[in-house]
Amino acid sequence: MQTGRRPIIAGNWKMYTTPPEGRALAQAIRARAEPLAQVDLVLCPPFTSLAVVAECLQGSPIGLGAQNMHWELEGALTGEVSAKMLLTVGCHYVILGHSERRTCFGETDAMVHQKVLTALAVGLTPIVCVGETLVQREAGQTEAVVYTQVRSAFADIPSADLGRVILAYEPVWAIGTGRVATPVQANDVHRRIRALLAELADDTTAARVRIQYGGSVKPENAAALLAEPDIDGALVGGASLKVETFLEIVRAAVS
Repeated sequence: MQTGRRPIIAGNWKMYTTPPEGRALAQAIRARAEPLAQVDLVLCPPFTSLAVVAECLQGSPIGLGAQNMHWELEGALTGEVSAKMLLTVGCHYVILGHSERRTCFGETDAMVHQKVLTALAVGLTPIVCVGETLVQREAGQTEAVVYTQVRSAFADIPSADLGRVILAYEPVWAIGTGRVATPVQANDVHRRIRALLAELADDTTAARVRIQYGGSVKPENAAALLAEPDIDGALVGGASLKVETFLEIVRAAVS
């Protein structure tokens, strides 16, 4: 990653950790992460653990992120959480368009776009997930699917705002399956995404945007993935729930 882009590793805790468990995990990561200051770290606990994790991270360089949000700032939307609420609890980041949100809860490209607009408007940094299914990859549709998701997410967004976004390429077939794209496969998609960003904005903006890889990232494959020139970090799922495993991935980003 000799690109000038600062590596960013985010841990997506998904629907795991009670508030006491989240506190313990965040405290353990913070206590051991200080020597890894060359990497931006982000922890994304479930909503119920955001407040306690925010307390644990106070005064540290580790960022706090949420796993989702609604595009409305408030309203009669039972069960939803707004960007304003996330800001109040201390979030700086929010994951949007994760494949589990798209496949399990029917989120569309248009919905992701509305969320991106709101996140940027209030000052949150969106981590926007894109990726294809196994059927789509085997049909040779990876580029078409990913391009559609990227174009929709960032439609009509000015270059200055687009430069603030983080992208996460997560091939759906590699999430939680133990399968992983090879470093060459992953970097090829990242490179093509960056070329598309240059079309949507300009070369300078495209060169600035950080693109993470996600999908069964673990210590055994992290170094090879993160060594690729267009892979700027990782969105880590299950491996982020184990302190040493997560920190091994972080170390791979600076090795």
